[in-house]
Amino acid sequence: MRRFRAPRIGFPAWAATNPDRLAFLSTEGGSGQVWAIERASGVRHQVTDEPIGVEVMLVAPDGRIVWWRDETGDERGRWMAAAPTGEPAPLVPGTPDGWAAGISFADGAVALGLVTDDDYRAIVVSPNGDRAILQAGERPLGVGRLDPPGTGGISADGGLVCVRHTDHGDILHHALRIFDARDGAVVGELADDGSNLDPVAWSPRPGDDRLLFTSELGAFERPALWSPRTGERLDLSVDLPGAAIPLGWWPDGSAILIRHEHEGTFELHRVDPGGAGATMIAAPAGEITEAAVRPDGAVWFLASDSRHAPRVLDERGSDVLVPPGDPAPAGRSPASFWFENPRGERIQAFVVTPPGEGPHPTIVSVHGGPEWHERDAFDPETHALVDAGFAVALINYRGSTGYRITFRRALIGDPWLPETEDILAGLDALIAAGVADPDRVALGGWSWGGCLACLNEGLHPDRWKAVFAGIPAGDMVAAHYASMPEIQAYDVAQYGGTPAEVPEMYAERNPMTYVDRARAPVLVIAGEHDPRCPIEGVTPWVDAIRARGVPVEVHLYQAGHHANDVEEQVRQMELILDFFRRNV
Repeated sequence: MRRFRAPRIGFPAWAATNPDRLAFLSTEGGSGQVWAIERASGVRHQVTDEPIGVEVMLVAPDGRIVWWRDETGDERGRWMAAAPTGEPAPLVPGTPDGWAAGISFADGAVALGLVTDDDYRAIVVSPNGDRAILQAGERPLGVGRLDPPGTGGISADGGLVCVRHTDHGDILHHALRIFDARDGAVVGELADDGSNLDPVAWSPRPGDDRLLFTSELGAFERPALWSPRTGERLDLSVDLPGAAIPLGWWPDGSAILIRHEHEGTFELHRVDPGGAGATMIAAPAGEITEAAVRPDGAVWFLASDSRHAPRVLDERGSDVLVPPGDPAPAGRSPASFWFENPRGERIQAFVVTPPGEGPHPTIVSVHGGPEWHERDAFDPETHALVDAGFAVALINYRGSTGYRITFRRALIGDPWLPETEDILAGLDALIAAGVADPDRVALGGWSWGGCLACLNEGLHPDRWKAVFAGIPAGDMVAAHYASMPEIQAYDVAQYGGTPAEVPEMYAERNPMTYVDRARAPVLVIAGEHDPRCPIEGVTPWVDAIRARGVPVEVHLYQAGHHANDVEEQVRQMELILDFFRRNV
């Protein structure tokens, strides 16, 4: 379990006025918390001590460290702020608790999105503390970039605020509306029918009101620029295969940083908005999760691969921020594996095998999201399973990112069954290749992957010796009504309505429909305060298959969708290993 206990770090944030004071997430204190370091001295200290840890943090222009606080893991809370060695206080006093929906800072002002029990709100707070609601209503909205938050909301001069809204679509298809931060007037509107627009960052150059955003008009994601006052739009042509995701600007506004994603590989490029093409910045082995341009023009990024836990590198490949202590042990590298699904589409998987000849006992590990994809990344769970003698298959089913926009959208109106087809086709291909032993196969996954595990426990009971479902939903209808507002809106967009509006759709794709066919032993791990896959959607399914004589083991932990406590992560991994050893 050394890979779990070795400290892990996130990408740092800094204020342009003091870029050598860094704030970042780290597990070096035993759970995910905010830490700060002075680069000159190397002195680091822990900033937060939140009971369930911290998952989102950033640094305001004045140097204050800002993070999202929720006490139980249900993600309902508030933004907190503190000077590097000061006491924390609410960032915007008097704002009701809710769920975060974006935030950004500029010129002493702050713009933020908030989801309450009653509505979605876009709020701007002026430098003198005056607060105004720019937009509010029952339809999903947010301020600035979706993930990671912190940019794309309020312009560099504090005069404009970008709101992602769904007035003409749903939570999977945002349009953009620009407000004047001073009087609340609408300055511009941008919508691409059938596409999602994600604002990334305003130009940092004074007097330049161009907004960088991600466009989906072509086959793959591309950077685009929009000037809301004039309505001028420029979709940038990037001659690269795969997705080109814009991440931000160079400080002088001369160029744009993009992350190029193609078939599980990652690169960083500098793109000239004037049309001079893309220039390679970095192409490390493995994945790049976050990157940004420093005030001096240097590029830093967070990277990992099967042999290296996440670390912050510069464009020369030099370490600029590494976890303390001994590094985590390296893992075995994955092999890329392509196969065809029943519809004749090529699907990519990554396969990690233990030493020795196959066929091996195999765990089909299904990723969450679903808008994510497997790649050569440092994954302590995969490495632990391989160390225990299992092959691990990581399948980028339809709905995954990185394989064309239409591939990612394949689940809209048709969730759960396309992924299942691809998972089974991948397993059959691995059996035919002599990698997987058909008599020793288990299924496992977290979140969306955990839901698929529950579904396939009954939908295809003859394929699995055991099933692990982490933070899942086993009763999709109960989960829908108990989840946080944005997840309910996501369900409506995926299914085409609520359970009351399209009951047949929910019934066909609900694990509860197939409980009479379940027979493989099951392990369930769930958070008691999870707002995304709530416990109300777990318990009915567990009770139903247990009543039918299926062996079920359940571990509940006191947090939300993720366990940020390191020892809890170790406990969960030990349970998973023991379960698969006994049953596979």
